[in-house]
Amino acid sequence: MILNIEKGSILVFDRAYIDYEWWKELDKKEITFVSRAKSNQNIFVVGQHKKTLEKGVIADEIVIFGDYMTMKYEKYPKKLRRIKYYDEETKKEYIYLTNNFTLTALQIAGIYKDRWQIEIFFKWIKQNLKIKTFLGTSKNAVMTQIWIAMIYYLLLAYIKFQTKFKKSLLTLTRMIKETIMFRRSLIDMLSLDTKTIIKFKPEENPQQSFW
Repeated sequence: MILNIEKGSILVFDRAYIDYEWWKELDKKEITFVSRAKSNQNIFVVGQHKKTLEKGVIADEIVIFGDYMTMKYEKYPKKLRRIKYYDEETKKEYIYLTNNFTLTALQIAGIYKDRWQIEIFFKWIKQNLKIKTFLGTSKNAVMTQIWIAMIYYLLLAYIKFQTKFKKSLLTLTRMIKETIMFRRSLIDMLSLDTKTIIKFKPEENPQQSFW
């Protein structure tokens, strides 16, 4: 996997991206990575990175894949750092693997936790802005689609605030979707709901139908 990423960058990814050859490539380019460990990985502890542990940190270890005799034949032969961290918020234990031996264990845990903020952001976009798929893959195409969706969402939020619409934004979105092609007063529409919105629509004219 060829990456155009600057030296010194930090990549954060989940267990689906565990690829030892790719990790070796990242390490050669002096790129730090942080990932979750899989339960079936053949990992051996060869030392302690830190004996004095920070609050929430269960272990901060130096590990290798395989054993000493087979280490040089592994796709990633270098030592890694394994951090076991207990999150008070989720009440769960997490295990991270990283090639960064400089940052503290809490910083590593915090970096991975920040990844979830990005996940939550895109989940929010899918749920609220109704972006199920991106029409393009370039940065400009993705950002344009996100900005358009956010502008639309903010306009709805502004309408809800100004008109003191008591129902949810999701309900308002559905109502707008149902009436977007009809020229009617916005105030009249807001007095309805998803069940009575049918009254807002004009009766279909068969002469205007296209078959």
